[in-house]
Amino acid sequence: MSKDDVNHLETRRSTSHLHGDELLDAEFGGHEARRSLERKLLRKIDARMSILVAIYILNYIDRNNAAAARLRGFEADLNLHGQQFATLLSILYVGYITMQVPSNMFLDRIGKPSIYLPICMLIWGLISVLTGITHNFTGALLTRFFLGFVEAAFFPGALYLLSKWYTKKELGLRNAILFCGNLLSNAFGGLLAAGILNGMQGKLGHAAWRWLFYIEGALTMAVAIIAIWVLPDFPATTSWLTPEERKLAELRMQEDAGVGDEEDKHGSLTRGLVLALTDWKVWWLALALTAQVIGLSFNAYFPTLTATLGYNRTITLLLCAPPWFFAAAVAFIVARHSDASGSRYWHIVVPLIIGMVGFIISLSTLNTAARYISLFLAAQSYAGFIVFFAWISNIIPRPPSKRAVALAFINAFSQLGNVAGSYVWPSKWGPSYRYSYAICISCFGLAIAMCTVMRWHLKKENERFEREQKEGLGQQEQVVKGDGTDVPVIQARTGFRYLL
Repeated sequence: MSKDDVNHLETRRSTSHLHGDELLDAEFGGHEARRSLERKLLRKIDARMSILVAIYILNYIDRNNAAAARLRGFEADLNLHGQQFATLLSILYVGYITMQVPSNMFLDRIGKPSIYLPICMLIWGLISVLTGITHNFTGALLTRFFLGFVEAAFFPGALYLLSKWYTKKELGLRNAILFCGNLLSNAFGGLLAAGILNGMQGKLGHAAWRWLFYIEGALTMAVAIIAIWVLPDFPATTSWLTPEERKLAELRMQEDAGVGDEEDKHGSLTRGLVLALTDWKVWWLALALTAQVIGLSFNAYFPTLTATLGYNRTITLLLCAPPWFFAAAVAFIVARHSDASGSRYWHIVVPLIIGMVGFIISLSTLNTAARYISLFLAAQSYAGFIVFFAWISNIIPRPPSKRAVALAFINAFSQLGNVAGSYVWPSKWGPSYRYSYAICISCFGLAIAMCTVMRWHLKKENERFEREQKEGLGQQEQVVKGDGTDVPVIQARTGFRYLL
């Protein structure tokens, strides 16, 4: 972003303050006309972005269907023993971790998420189908390994796509709606698995667990084809917006962060990588998220934990659904309130604390009712995890190449928590899984402590921004470098503040 662009934005803001919003929004026909156009724009974007929820549901179903297959002969047919099943779960994250940063860098470069993400979805759906034809540990290991490589594109890519369209006060709710795909996948995945595992055993000579991979993988491929025609690209490259809508979409993001995406034209993806990896906040957020991921590792073993209630296979899978419907509702409410109140920290910490209460109940008793209630409390902790991702986008807002790398790197790094979490729930620790829950409590405690430190730092930064804005720091002599190092200065001058 050039110096003239920054001064123009400041002039527009100061003029608006002195003479009203009508002058600020004159190019859109005035304040009311702009609000009407903005509502229309958001409706169009929301309608198209909604397919991300369906994609995320299928993304997680394809990733976690091994847990359901385990209940219907998956381990026995593949002759798995010892820690081999845990290895199948953890090997996926090797590729998942490795490819997230390169994938988001590539997505930022080509600017075509409507093509890139569905193609990746087609490939991972095919790999899921191929899992159903494996006959030994090696075959299953290979399919799981490559599944992680291809699935790595979706989640950080979806977060980056959302961050290119929505302001910081809109992003929390949209992230929550996206994450509802994650939560609902646990609910619908259990229901779908119950139907397939009960109704398809022996059909055409195949075991029911094989049909689970065939059907769910084919469904993924079908939705991928639809997504090509529905998903939007970035604001500057989306063809189905009117010129006025496209201009407003770009201006909204410029006003939100105090600096527009154009400044990245002077930079590069390599510079974005360097800026992200040399910012201590990126590493701090990555470690805090990793702690949360380990604490949430019960997700991959949810059917196993539900089975400790003592019911048969079908009832166990059906009982998996209600806690996740509850978690999705809580996440939606918490994220919406987080956006409305402009607060992040407490909306992260409180759900994690409630989740810790659930863990304590689980490790303290084998009472059926108490343990089932504890699953609801544990599942709702995802609300804090969801709001945390919205916080990341606000803490690392610009330049876009840095944000793309930061989102991918933080999420990729946190997947080390999934690798570790795969080994947190060994069968020998059941049925109470006391030690497993103790590990989860410790990790949530660490995450809360790290979020507290980050909030303290951001509060100090906001106070500095306030002082610098009042003092008129830089004014006309400030040089805008366009490489990302000047962004905090621009943010201070244009009224940007971190959400706390």
